[in-house]
Parts: sequence; C-alpha cells; structure tokens
Amino acid sequence: MAKPGLDGHDRGAKVISRALRDAGMEVIYTGLHQTLQQIVAIAVEEDADAVGLSILSGAHLTLVPRVVELLAEAGASDVLVLAGGTISEEDGDELLRRGVSAVFTPGTSTREIVEFFVAHVDPQRKR
Repeated sequence: MAKPGLDGHDRGAKVISRALRDAGMEVIYTGLHQTLQQIVAIAVEEDADAVGLSILSGAHLTLVPRVVELLAEAGASDVLVLAGGTISEEDGDELLRRGVSAVFTPGTSTREIVEFFVAHVDPQRKR
C-alpha cells in the first residue's frame, strides 16, 4: 500500500491495510510522500503480489499508469496495480484501460476490497 506524491492524507490507506491484514494478508505500507520509483522498488524487493495506490490529489491519471509502466520495466508486470481514492467513474474506466486491475472509490466496503484480493491474488504465484 502506497501514497505516491505529495498527498498527505493516509487514513484510507491505513484502514485498507488493516482490513487486509485482518484477513490474513501480509501488507507493507510504504508511508506518505513516496516516489513512484520507490514504490516499484519496494514492490519488486518484497516480491509483492499487488500494489495498492491511495490517491486523493487528483493525479491518478498520471501517477497510477506510470506505476504500471515502471513495474513492467522492472520485469514485474504480473504485479496487480490497484487504485483507490477520489476517482470519477470515467477516470476509473480510463485507469482500467491503462492496465490497472481495480479501482476502489470512496464508499467501497473493506469487505469488497478484501474479496477482490482473495479472488485475484494467487498465494502460490511464482516468478
């Protein structure tokens, strides 16, 4: 779970991280103000199954697809990229077209997010 850029509000990211941990998943929260390169480096180093990006700043159409690209460049195109935050339906559809696996907007239940991870993250994935 990561907060890219200058966005300083991380309550949602912490709530989702906690819900995933409570469901038995290992979660690494990178903290605030991470560069995209830092986020990808951590994902690769930790052999992450997914990267969750929480963005409230409105920069999701720029930042999220770039993470998809950087993961591919790092040989980790199998890592799911998920976005959450204040994202319009139209922008969410664009993110999905650009390689994002799921978009979660305000009001999405933690249960729905956990169910997505359970259904889409293969615990036996090998690189």
